[in-house]
Amino acid sequence: MTETSLAQGTATDTPTGSPVRLQALAAPGQPDVTPALEELYRGFEQELLVPLWTEIGDLMPAHPRSRAVPHLWRWERLRRLAARAGDLVPVGRGGERRAIALANPALAGRPFATPTLWAAIQYLMPGEDAPEHRHTQHAFRFVVEGSGVWTVVGGDPVPMNRGDFLPQAGWNWHAHHNATAEPMAWIDGLDIPFQYATEAQFFEFGRDEISEAERVTPERSRSERLWGHPGLRPLSAAPATPGSPLLSYKWAHTDAALSDQLLLEKEGFGGTVEPGHAAVRYANPYDGSDVLPTLRAEFHRVARGAETAPVRETGSSVYQVFDGSGVVTVGDTSWTVTRGDLFAVPSWAPFSARSEAGRTDSDAGALDLFRFSDAPVFEALKLDRTQLDRTQLDRTQLDRTQLDRTQKDA
Repeated sequence: MTETSLAQGTATDTPTGSPVRLQALAAPGQPDVTPALEELYRGFEQELLVPLWTEIGDLMPAHPRSRAVPHLWRWERLRRLAARAGDLVPVGRGGERRAIALANPALAGRPFATPTLWAAIQYLMPGEDAPEHRHTQHAFRFVVEGSGVWTVVGGDPVPMNRGDFLPQAGWNWHAHHNATAEPMAWIDGLDIPFQYATEAQFFEFGRDEISEAERVTPERSRSERLWGHPGLRPLSAAPATPGSPLLSYKWAHTDAALSDQLLLEKEGFGGTVEPGHAAVRYANPYDGSDVLPTLRAEFHRVARGAETAPVRETGSSVYQVFDGSGVVTVGDTSWTVTRGDLFAVPSWAPFSARSEAGRTDSDAGALDLFRFSDAPVFEALKLDRTQLDRTQLDRTQLDRTQLDRTQKDA
């Protein structure tokens, strides 16, 4: 019931100059409209006060009502535009990165995929360097195609290849360099909107150029040599920043984990989160926590013919199709998706996926989905809540023989 004006004012403004606008309305649960009530509301306006009884329906709804909406960005179009930007837009001080952010259509043109998550395609031309800088925003890179770029984090060159997930906690110096004769694109994920809303962000320029010693192209970074051994934690070191000390999670390990889950299910030993649905979470090798304090990253594989049960969660997510094809449904919206496509899932919007992938469009014969979310923030604040549609879950309990048959046919 409050009407907000764009007029600017101070505490000494008259009611007409106040940004607060209150209207007395005859409605259930509201006080009787009288001259005395109107006078009270003018006093509230003058002193920049808003009574709860006029706002409770908006401030305290029965369930989350996200400002974002479900939306899909087609990878083919994004990559084409990024390549065009590669011809026109230099990388260097000023713009810093040739990163093109996804803008949710319901967020007033802000470069935010959801109210808390930033997602962007970054594009680096052959031989180019992206200069060094650091920021408090936590970040990661995920590679859906290509290779040949190294990200240099704290002086450690880390190779980037298809399927690799590369987290980077805030306030780490980092630069990128393309050592090949081909351009390369990947997606960046950061908590920029969250830190922007909480007014907590810092940024600092680093060196314009990295050293020749950092321009090497090793197959494994130093972080991987120390921290990248499954189930083993070095006793000689502890993370220097609040996030995973492992700077690269290799696709070969992710792929093997997902394949083994589906094989165990087929053999009758379980291992999947639901029939035909394998999933893993990228974890900090030091303590098993999320890789970043404000961002969670997961990988989901949905076998051909399987469908996930609709699930609602507080907090938002962004997905990228790594491989395969299928139909994803977010709220009342469904899309057919293929490799590289990205889509946003707002808070409390039901999400499900049906795999239509086969050997012709997927190496694994499945729909592979990379996902990142703001779940660590909601869990830390005890605001996390999940609702699984059990009715739909029962419907998706495919006959195991039928599911096995569809997997073999693929």
